[in-house]
Amino acid sequence: MEFDAASGGLKCRFCGHTEAVPPPPTRQITAHPLEEGLAEAAAKEKSLGEGALEVACNGCGSVVAFQPPEVAGACPFCGGAIVAQPKAADPLIAPDAVLPAKIPKAQAQTAVRQWLSSLWFAPSALKRVAQQEGIAGVYVPFWDWAADTQSAYTGERGEHYWETEYYTETDNNGNTVQRTREVQRTRWYPAVGRVARRFDNVLIPATKSVHERRLNALEPWDLESLCPYEPAYLAGFRAQRYQLELPEGFDKAKQEMAEVIDGDVRKDIGGDEQRVLGIETTTSNATFRHLLLPMWIGAYRFGGKLYQVMVNARTGEVQGERPWSVAKVSLLVAAIVLAIVLLIMVAGHR
Repeated sequence: MEFDAASGGLKCRFCGHTEAVPPPPTRQITAHPLEEGLAEAAAKEKSLGEGALEVACNGCGSVVAFQPPEVAGACPFCGGAIVAQPKAADPLIAPDAVLPAKIPKAQAQTAVRQWLSSLWFAPSALKRVAQQEGIAGVYVPFWDWAADTQSAYTGERGEHYWETEYYTETDNNGNTVQRTREVQRTRWYPAVGRVARRFDNVLIPATKSVHERRLNALEPWDLESLCPYEPAYLAGFRAQRYQLELPEGFDKAKQEMAEVIDGDVRKDIGGDEQRVLGIETTTSNATFRHLLLPMWIGAYRFGGKLYQVMVNARTGEVQGERPWSVAKVSLLVAAIVLAIVLLIMVAGHR
């Protein structure tokens, strides 16, 4: 049985029989205090589920887990063949919730083909990702953070004013004349204060195998549709083990919070311009959730460089990288040059 995104249930790949996903435990998707997570990370007593296997890719270092009868096959992140033997999944901070895939593989392939059709001068190798085995279903790990922040700042508030400036110039008759113009100036005043904010759903990708900018471009994610983690969702898919450990994830979350806090500080300073000289932020009530979000991913190498194409398995949004085909561009340039030469020759014979 494999998880079927179209029906949201389990489907036999041989006879087509479907049945509902086993109901998850009757529990809420709760966030964990940061201290509890650090203790669990040290103990690592949980795994992705009974019978889960995992395998490491020698090419990019990704560790992916899967539930039999799914097999490892090619690495979805770099396209390389996985030759290592699967082993029982190692303990880790178990997922709290999963966002079940909603876009079937066939629909994802159609979205990739439409994306391909919009590309000019793409090499033929790129089209492999739109073929039957060109993409794989993967649940990618994320840390979902929440925290309260208190920030004390020092800065300066700039207020604009206008001043009349006198200057001389030479007119059209060669005479030196004095003129005036209004020039904007800025007066700066010291500013100190405090701002506070509650952060929720600060999503931090826990993978290093996918470019973070591409992952962010796949948003939004309908997190209100999260389900308590159930291993049955992995049937037919793979789940990447997190590569970004919990402390690193919290550091990145604080970096994202800092950008928002900077905007809060500038708004609090007011005026026409702001200079932020320093911000001291303390966080409290920090909690996290370990989420698995669904994607269809295809990867291939061209010219010694790795390229990836990703589909949000909830919305169908496609993000990808593409190389330029030097041969195709050269042929176009040659055709344009030839057309110009022919036009010149025709014009010369008239």
